[in-house]
Amino acid sequence: MLVNLNTKNLREAYGLSLVELGKQNKNIVALEADLGNSTRSTLFKAAFPERHFEMGIAEQNMASTSAGLALAGKIPFMHSFAVFASGRAFDQLRNSICIPKLKVRVCGSSAGLSDFGDGKTHQSIEDVVIMRALPNMTVLAPADAVEVVKIMEHINEIDGPVYIRINRNDLPTVTPQNEDWKPGKVWTLRDGQDLAVFANGVMVSKALEAAEALSKEGVSVKVVNASTIKPMNGDAVIAAASGAKGIVCAEESNIVGGFGSAVLEALRGVKHGPVEFVGVNDVFGISAKNYDEILERYGLTAAAIIKAGKKVLNG
Repeated sequence: MLVNLNTKNLREAYGLSLVELGKQNKNIVALEADLGNSTRSTLFKAAFPERHFEMGIAEQNMASTSAGLALAGKIPFMHSFAVFASGRAFDQLRNSICIPKLKVRVCGSSAGLSDFGDGKTHQSIEDVVIMRALPNMTVLAPADAVEVVKIMEHINEIDGPVYIRINRNDLPTVTPQNEDWKPGKVWTLRDGQDLAVFANGVMVSKALEAAEALSKEGVSVKVVNASTIKPMNGDAVIAAASGAKGIVCAEESNIVGGFGSAVLEALRGVKHGPVEFVGVNDVFGISAKNYDEILERYGLTAAAIIKAGKKVLNG
């Protein structure tokens, strides 16, 4: 891997990996919207100050500047909180980056509800919907720090723009260390016959917890990490869902038009079991004392996956 990880924090893993990429390719540059300590682009700044550009709280300008740098042969990595990277800069992402299919990498840090303390203005429940609706955009949602590093090893093999969703917190390690990542990778982390749970981000570890609990009740659960939300590997999704009596899609984002919808789009041409979504139910976030509290509040838990699994199996 790019780096030897001593952290379970996805932001730190991202920042360390970006520095290693910078060592390998002098055309890589980083742009920041006044949040470098949070996104960890400050690690790149310390290593390559001449290739780091502080744009201030001006995400639209950052996206336009990234487009210009890409046209000049650079590989820009632009950084902000996910809600700002996807929302404030949408017009520039669409017209200046996605239409010409430029090789710009967008780091949406503190994604989902992971910025638990700052409330709805800083939490991104709609970024997956926004970014996957953009033609030419690849959308990635790693499950842990190990997968972040694996993605960063291969991110520059992807043509066109890429959006990577980075959680703010430490997450359990679930990604196999000895397997390579590639775009469209579908990780079957646990095999099972009764229920298939598709997840990404923090919900992968929640799905594994749910699978272990259900196994004690005699329910066999397959857990699949589909971290490439777009382009989703339809054949792999169909294969993973084949034979399952029920399917659950778990995501830390709005269920309207999000990851679950992408899974159903992949399955729409084949027969499959009933499907239930676990995610943010079309509402904005709130401030919370800690991450677990907000996940509990919005039903992003192993218990919620268990409930959804039993619903599809019994219904």
